Amino acid sequence: MWTFTICLLVLIAGYFLYGRYIERLFGPDGRRTPALTKADGVDFMPLPGWKLFMIQFLNIAGLGPIFGAIMGAKFGTASYLWIVVGSIFAGATHDYLAGMLSLRHGGESLPEIIGRYLGMTTKQVMRGFTVILMILVGAVFVAGPAGLLANLTPGYLDVPFWIMVVFAYYVLATLLPIDKIIGRVYPLFAVALLFMAVGILVMLYVNYPVLPELWDGIHNTNPQASLFPIFPVMFVSIACGAISGFHATQSPMMARCMVKEGLGRPVFYGAMITEGIVALIWAAAATYFYHENGMGENNAAVIVDSITRNWLGVVGGILAILGVIAAPITSGDTAFRSARLIVADFMRVEQKSIRRRLMICIPMFLVAIGILLYSLKDAEGFGKIWRYFAWANQTLAVFTLWAVTVYFVRAKKNYWVTLVPALFMTGVCTTYLCIAPEGLNLPHGVAYAIGGVCVAIAVGWFVFWKIKRDKF
Repeated sequence: MWTFTICLLVLIAGYFLYGRYIERLFGPDGRRTPALTKADGVDFMPLPGWKLFMIQFLNIAGLGPIFGAIMGAKFGTASYLWIVVGSIFAGATHDYLAGMLSLRHGGESLPEIIGRYLGMTTKQVMRGFTVILMILVGAVFVAGPAGLLANLTPGYLDVPFWIMVVFAYYVLATLLPIDKIIGRVYPLFAVALLFMAVGILVMLYVNYPVLPELWDGIHNTNPQASLFPIFPVMFVSIACGAISGFHATQSPMMARCMVKEGLGRPVFYGAMITEGIVALIWAAAATYFYHENGMGENNAAVIVDSITRNWLGVVGGILAILGVIAAPITSGDTAFRSARLIVADFMRVEQKSIRRRLMICIPMFLVAIGILLYSLKDAEGFGKIWRYFAWANQTLAVFTLWAVTVYFVRAKKNYWVTLVPALFMTGVCTTYLCIAPEGLNLPHGVAYAIGGVCVAIAVGWFVFWKIKRDKF
């Protein structure tokens, strides 16, 4: 528990120390924001700071910081370190800067921001890539909460029934103005999610389980360590609990509702640190579960159900499960909403009209239904889609970090704060693509060599570009 406690305190300190440094580096000022200059009553509208934080936190807190952290805990204490280091120096920095650049550029969607700094070709690729990722998020975040709801309700309210209910909610949340459903329902979801996190945190200290400590050594405790090495698999598995490209697609939505730039650190940086705390709590709880039951269980939902019921009782367990259900639902609905806004941005389609919104959303929902049906038909379907999502998610973070690095170079500011995470995540994503069973499935040595070459090429490209830029 000492390692867990130290990690928890470092995460909190990271918000006040490194978060403040990143804020000063960017330099928020008193300019009028898009919420005031482009108000449309649908997507651009002023919201109070506390509501912005709750919506941003719920938007980004999908299955990653819970299910991802539980699976990541199989790798041992290395998972704790990555959650802390990744959240402070990569994830929260990534989320804050993506949101602030959107704020500075009229509430632009992520592909437009990336294209602004990495060029038109990259912008076009990122437009399609990001929309596909958003649809994947919407699809995979239907089945998880539907299965948990089915376990809490009578048998005739089965998984297909709850899938239809959750998907119907997604449709309404995507189409209606942001204050009609998201702005009203999210406070209730936030209560459930925070109860879950606080409840498990309190019980960790009440039960005070034996957990591995850093001084015991950092080694791979995964029973399939030969197939799943810490690098790069753990860094993709934990995903949203440390850094996630999906988060940068959500930040522009809050940038369109923010009344002053000074709210950026608590809303963007603070939401990611809070998510890192949730991930750390679940990683510790899962470590305890594995210590008591072995590491044979691969269904994160079973682990969540066991921990919450044993530690919080029947009623508390149900409330905690509702928090776990709220997390993916509140990411799935805004994933579809982000996809709509991204398509609307590059097609220059106004969104005041419900007819124009439907024109974009109907094809998007049809594709999502097709993906969802595939995941239900094939026993391995959901797992495959989740792994593709996880890799695509981290790859999007790579492009976002590179775009922000270019911004800092142009602004003549400290670009190392994003260059180092950009290079590291470039290595993670390229190596994972080479080593993963759903990827090229190459021998580990070959995969590491290719990943290293890709990082070297990225360094060479950056140095060449910067030298050329400095000459002119």
